[in-house]
This record gives sequence, structure tokens and C-alpha cells, in this order.
Amino acid sequence: MGNTRGTRRTRRTTRTVAAAAACAAALAALTAVPAQAQTPPDRSPHWELKDTASPDVRFRGLAAVDRRTAWVSGTGGTVLRTTDGGASWRNVSPPGAAELQFRDIEAFDARRAVVLAIGEGEASRVYRTDDGGQTWTESFRNTDAKAFYDCLTFFDRRHGLAMSDPVDGKFRILSTGDGGRTWKVLPNTGMPAALEGEAGFAASGQCLVSSGPRDVWLATGGAARARVLHSADRGLTWTASDTPVPAGDPARGVFALAFRDRAHGLAVGGDYRPDRPSPQAAARTGDGGAGWRSATRPVPAYRSGVAWLPHSRTTALAVGPTGTDLTTDAGRSWRTVDQGSYDTVDCTPDLGCWAAGEQGRVARLER
Repeated sequence: MGNTRGTRRTRRTTRTVAAAAACAAALAALTAVPAQAQTPPDRSPHWELKDTASPDVRFRGLAAVDRRTAWVSGTGGTVLRTTDGGASWRNVSPPGAAELQFRDIEAFDARRAVVLAIGEGEASRVYRTDDGGQTWTESFRNTDAKAFYDCLTFFDRRHGLAMSDPVDGKFRILSTGDGGRTWKVLPNTGMPAALEGEAGFAASGQCLVSSGPRDVWLATGGAARARVLHSADRGLTWTASDTPVPAGDPARGVFALAFRDRAHGLAVGGDYRPDRPSPQAAARTGDGGAGWRSATRPVPAYRSGVAWLPHSRTTALAVGPTGTDLTTDAGRSWRTVDQGSYDTVDCTPDLGCWAAGEQGRVARLER
């Protein structure tokens, strides 16, 4: 029985990896031929919009569970959930939250999720649900007027972190060890001093990301340099490194990070103002964020979200208000594959890539 089970598992893994490779190859092919010669959309990977019936909501929070299940969160205290691949959406917003902006959401499955509201003082809050959004419990409310929480991430179903813009000269880190039911502020003795004007961007829920059981990275901007901070002990101690992403202005910096393991990561950002250029707005690392290199062919404009394609060592997607870009060489070069507006992107092991953004836009990558 043991050998048979192992053989079946190997076959499933092989099929999944092969499917990912085929999807990556097809995506790459879209950028290699003229538009008039492209394969019809229903035969090639492409974003397919899913009607959320929420045209007034901007979804910057996205948690993809699998190809059928996803959660989105956004303006007006809105949280939606689908369990049928986006064919229908259920409004599962916490009651009394209409004045809040839910900029990040992390989901463990179709029933359990944690959502972060951003803003100054008590506007920064965390809610958790264990029943698919039928009920929510407020598990944290910020009482420090100087704090402004931007993003959260989980290492596993129990351990997670949230980050605030600097308080008393250092980024503040909030920690949970029970799946977001309770939170505590970590000591800041291991956090390097923030630069003047430095902060995080609550644009896609990807300014704080984790990989594996202990590694976490924090993206910054708004200062003279755009930096990435890394912790290998769940937020107790941090090291900072500069990136080549545009900086020197409150609207510029690294907006999103994605790590496929503890060494290989991508950073995207730029200047979020639509009338400003964003040269060199993408970077890559192969040493856990200690050093960053610019893309030889960068993303063409500001990008706020980025995600690795599952089971791929070289393929990733970056999204922003002016389009979606693809890399097939681990961030060395990028090519635009879609013109639609999205703020955030997330992918799952079963190749369930989702994107979300303004005017209630949510889409799933179809092959």
C-alpha cells in the first residue's frame, strides 16, 4: 500500500507541475506573437472577469484558497467570498464596518479568514471569522494614534504578523499565535530605525509577506530609498536592504513582494500617481533579500501586486491599474499580457490565480 500511495502522489505532482509548465509556456507565447495572430482567448491563459455585483467597491485585499474558493476585501467595509469559482459571490461583510477600508485578507480555507482594516488610530482593526463570514469577531483595535497598520501575513494557520507604519521611529509589528484570535505588539529592539518619511503602502496586502515557518519581508517607500526589511525569526529581529525601485517621494517605493522560497523574491512598485513614470519599478533577489537587482526589461508602469505562478521557478505575474505583466525568467524581464486594471494578485497550488481591483473587478486566470 505504501509504495502504491507514493506512486499515485508522484503522478499527481508530476501532472500538476506539467500543467504549470504548460500554462507558463502558453502565457509566454502570448507576448511573442502579434496581437492579430494570437490564439483566441478561450484557448490561451487569460483573465476572465467574475461578476461581483459591486461596482462601487475597490478590492485591494485578496485571499485565494483554490480555483473555486477566494475571498476579497475592500472599501466600504466589504468582504465577499466565492466557493464556486466566481460564478456567485456572497457578501459576508462584518456588521457595522461600512466606514472601514479592508486592505488585506488572509484565508485558511472556505470558512476561516482574517481581515485587516487600515487607517489611523482605531480605524486599524483585525476581524476573524470561523464560519465563512456568517459571524465575525473583532480581535484587535489599535489604540495608538501614531500607528497605522498596512498589511498582515501568516506563516501557518496559527502564527501571523501585521505591520504598522513607524511609531517612535521604528516599524511596529503585531503578532498572533492562535490564528488571529489574539494579538500582541512585539518589542522593537530588533527593528532598525526607519528612514525619514519611510512607510508601507496598503495597496494590495503584499507589503508584508512570508515564506516557510519563520521568514518574513516588509516593503517600504516614501523615503530617500525604497527598502525591504527581512526577519528570519518571525519578526523579532530585522535587517534592511536597499532596492533599485524608484524612491525619494512619498508616492514612490516598493508596493508588493512575493517569495517562492526563502531565497528567491520579487519586488514591484514605482510611483502610484497615474501621470508619473515608474522606471525600474521591479527588482529581484536570490539571497533572501540581502541584495536586489533591477530587471533588464522592467515592468512598464507602476505595479501594486505580484505573485509567482504555482510550481514554477521562473514565472510570475505583476498587476497594476494599467495592466498585467509576465516574467518567465524569474524577474529578469517583464512583458505586458493584459491591459485590465487590477490592484492585487494571488495564486494557489492548483493553479488558481486570481486578481482583484477597482470597480468591483475580480478575475480568475483561465486556460
